[in-house]
Amino acid sequence: MSRSTAAFRRVPILLLAAAFFPLPLASQTGPEAAPPPRFHAGLSLAVAQPVGEFDDYVDVGGGAMGFFRVSLDEQGIAALRVHAGFLNYGNETKRVCLSETVGCRIEVDLTTSNNIFLLGLGPELGIPLGAARLYGGASIGLSWFSTDSHIEGSSDEDPFASTTNYSDGGFAWTAGGGIEITVAHARQMPISIDFGLSYQGNGKREYLTEGGITDLPDGSIELDVHRSEADFLIWRLGASIGFSPGGAPR
Repeated sequence: MSRSTAAFRRVPILLLAAAFFPLPLASQTGPEAAPPPRFHAGLSLAVAQPVGEFDDYVDVGGGAMGFFRVSLDEQGIAALRVHAGFLNYGNETKRVCLSETVGCRIEVDLTTSNNIFLLGLGPELGIPLGAARLYGGASIGLSWFSTDSHIEGSSDEDPFASTTNYSDGGFAWTAGGGIEITVAHARQMPISIDFGLSYQGNGKREYLTEGGITDLPDGSIELDVHRSEADFLIWRLGASIGFSPGGAPR
């Protein structure tokens, strides 16, 4: 955890340095000098780094985050942002018998996954820096922790039965920021690299971890449920695109 955290801390410094190299070029070219589009959307790969009590039970997770942003002024300084995400923090798969009535004549793969679903809405403030844009904001919304199991055949990747073993959710908040660096234009729509870091506050949650379900001899299951603060950092790296009604910049 400590080595990965140190490596992550170097990334924002490198991106901030890279952001300022395009500035002279941005002031001389047409598309960058035009007012920014009103709408932006993006998709990022995400790494979830548990903090506090959550770090005692859960390892680093991963998934994807998406956002949609609406600018409230022509310079793109004030905006309203909505985001959603899916994170996975553990999986386990084992081979089991399909039915006790036929013995183990038919075997299937039983996969259990521990997932977190996120949704938030809130204000965002940005600072235009030529081809780059620094931004920060906060949001309120929901987070949902869910452990689900499904079975599939050895030659069929589509599960044919599934169930939710345990779930818990409620109010959540986020605070963070990032940097967008425009690297290209497609039909005058800016395409940017997007790097961000945010703190995800979930409060107390009940959840299962990898290996938290025990199959008992009578066919029932025993759940090892943890209850703790469940906050984490989200590191994001992805891309965003800007657009306006009619496909042209404002």
